[in-house]
Amino acid sequence: MTSDNVVSESACPGWDHFQHGADVGVRGRGPTLAGAFEQAALALTAVVTDPANVAPRERVELACEEADPELLLVDWLNEIVYAMATRNMLFGRFEVRIEDGRLRASAWGEAVDRARHEPAVEIKGATYTALSVARTDDLWQVQCVVDV
Repeated sequence: MTSDNVVSESACPGWDHFQHGADVGVRGRGPTLAGAFEQAALALTAVVTDPANVAPRERVELACEEADPELLLVDWLNEIVYAMATRNMLFGRFEVRIEDGRLRASAWGEAVDRARHEPAVEIKGATYTALSVARTDDLWQVQCVVDV
């Protein structure tokens, strides 16, 4: 599964999934680290449902802090998993700001509608498996495996 704005080349901004045993890898690419984190969040949502089918009805503020960018990615994705579980929501749009290891974000979404969203799986959490945060050419690429 890939986002509509991503062609098969990994040199384009966007997101995609990669297989890892029984779990799913999520990957985001963007011109900035924050942009790549936004795309990874969309990839996370896409494990459950098509992000395009999630209406931006409610804004939720999220935050986490970690000096290491790789650990920040795991914390960020787990913050989203926690918000989805505790609020019974899905998110289809993200705006991320990262400064000095502090991530502040807005996520827009809505309550889960099982008939419309047809959730495929429940995400248990982001892991350190295949964890990577790297700048390649003019894009940042971030990835890890999520436990489903």
